[in-house]
Amino acid sequence: MSAPARILVLNGPNLNLLGTRQPEVYGAAGLAEVEQLVRTRAAELGVEVDFHQSNHEGELVDRVQAERGRAAGVVVNAGAYTHTSIALRDAFLAAELPLVEVHISNVHAREEFRQRSYLADIAVAVITGAGILGYRFGLEVLAERLAAQS
Repeated sequence: MSAPARILVLNGPNLNLLGTRQPEVYGAAGLAEVEQLVRTRAAELGVEVDFHQSNHEGELVDRVQAERGRAAGVVVNAGAYTHTSIALRDAFLAAELPLVEVHISNVHAREEFRQRSYLADIAVAVITGAGILGYRFGLEVLAERLAAQS
């Protein structure tokens, strides 16, 4: 019997402040609630999740590189690094992991600079504006993709 697929859920800068930072934009749920939502759905789907958050670009890059050959995919909310980090993009390309890009708010209804993503064109899917449910949707997209491959 093989081990369940492992999916990394990666969160970038300021997401540790969910629930207190601009709740009118990001909602009242904290990152712990996001993690619980994802873990509950992962158990239902029969996949494992590894949940990680960092405010540091280099740490996120290191984590993505470390997942090469280990994780089956990544659900990522890169926060502001979505719009600025070529290094993170290159790490995802090098790791060769399917990824789903998630944003809690609708970035297309916000400032112009938030409408450019360095990850969208290499992502399996982009989920934006669904609140924290976007994480669950991202997990479901990856789980469905993995099931179709096996």
